[in-house]
Amino acid sequence: MSVADESPDTFPVERLRTLGITVFERGWLSSNNILLTGGPEAALVDTGYATHADLTVELVRQALGARPLARILNTHLHSDHCGGNAALKAAWPQSRIAIPPGLAHAVRKWDAIELSHAPTGQQCPRFAADELLTPGSPIELGGLTWEVLAAQGHDPHAVILYQPEHRILISADALWANGFGVVFPELEGESGFDEVRATLDLIAGLDADIVIPGHGAVFGGQAVQTALRLARSRLAQFEADPARHRRHALKVLVKFKLLEWQRCHQDALSEWFLASDYFCRIAKTDSAAPMRQVLDDLLSDLQRSGALRREGDLVVNA
Repeated sequence: MSVADESPDTFPVERLRTLGITVFERGWLSSNNILLTGGPEAALVDTGYATHADLTVELVRQALGARPLARILNTHLHSDHCGGNAALKAAWPQSRIAIPPGLAHAVRKWDAIELSHAPTGQQCPRFAADELLTPGSPIELGGLTWEVLAAQGHDPHAVILYQPEHRILISADALWANGFGVVFPELEGESGFDEVRATLDLIAGLDADIVIPGHGAVFGGQAVQTALRLARSRLAQFEADPARHRRHALKVLVKFKLLEWQRCHQDALSEWFLASDYFCRIAKTDSAAPMRQVLDDLLSDLQRSGALRREGDLVVNA
């Protein structure tokens, strides 16, 4: 098949494959996992959510065969990106885990609150970091040299990885084909939208030809510019109406729990929601309604969008 015959969706993936880069596209509960095998050490960038950890290990094992996994790297420490670290380390004890430096202290003492896992009601088995992914310090992965770049916004400590020779960007949750991740600092009353803009400007200046996002399919060529335009448009909407962003964030977090549980009694979902000061604090910013009513409204919005369905008292992921 010639390059001209390949579809826009296929071509970036085929190019990555020739460089020894395999992307396990995992959906939305787990981040994508990027396996790099072109160099002397096999490396995996981002490890998905805890409930998918066994599958992550199996995917990597099948791809590597008898070859060991030497390095595990996280673009940031949200549970859907590092929840498989512990299982992978158990499977390959000699592997080294590298994380961005911003929360290294929280990992050392395992502060699940500062790491955001406890406030959001999410799981992440404890792990220890061996190395730091320091912005401004290049790293060798898969036989290629990558730039480590700070990418504040979605997470204030996140990094993205850029390979300038082949113009490949591992964008994590800073850029998807249809937007970017929830801007968590804004939910805490801290600056985040300005940082998202700065990160989008940084990405635009890289002139990436292939983007491997934290979630969703790999995209490249003109789709990169389209993604940047969509991201800037979404950012403008959130800046104009921060309450819209907060409501979006709550729906994302509820949907994430449904992705984990798949189906549950609405009372169980209410107990989970009401037990979180984090959720209630966000919701009370814009609503004086009882929290159970806030949750029911969120569920109704998600049902209308087709993200869930209700079967009597059961809430079912869709």
